Amino acid sequence: MSRWVTLAALLLAGWCVMTFTHEAGHIVGGWLGGGTLIHAELRPWRLPHSLFEPDPHPLFTVWSGPLLGVIVPVLIAWIVRHRVVWFLADFCVLANGTYLATGWIAGDRYLDTQRLFDAGAGKISVVLYCAVTIGIGYVRFRRDCLEVFSSQPHKPAAQAPGARK
Repeated sequence: MSRWVTLAALLLAGWCVMTFTHEAGHIVGGWLGGGTLIHAELRPWRLPHSLFEPDPHPLFTVWSGPLLGVIVPVLIAWIVRHRVVWFLADFCVLANGTYLATGWIAGDRYLDTQRLFDAGAGKISVVLYCAVTIGIGYVRFRRDCLEVFSSQPHKPAAQAPGARK
């Protein structure tokens, strides 16, 4: 398989893992905070979202998405200890931080960043989250991508002279 196909497949898998763990984090946070789940969309080809009504602790619910969206994949990668699983986890770290940063720039009231601010999150907490996840995520994910591109394609072992085929 070509390295480009491998990278594309890994990025698609990373997107699916990231959107699922991030949104599942909101759902877990909402339930733990005593909210009632009205609707949830987890399919990665749609905009994943969840709606709680009532949501007694919206700050907890909203922060649970980006926090568990990083913690769960990293914990799984740490347990499994496989290069591909780390690639997916590092993608999730970078993507969650980038999502909050771009959401801040976009200012869309339906994205998590504005929802965090509306629920009372301090701007410094979002800045710190973005700085840590984007900083660590970029370094680790860049290294993962370089590993994908530097890995040599599998070649059959050279046959010894006189050996039967």
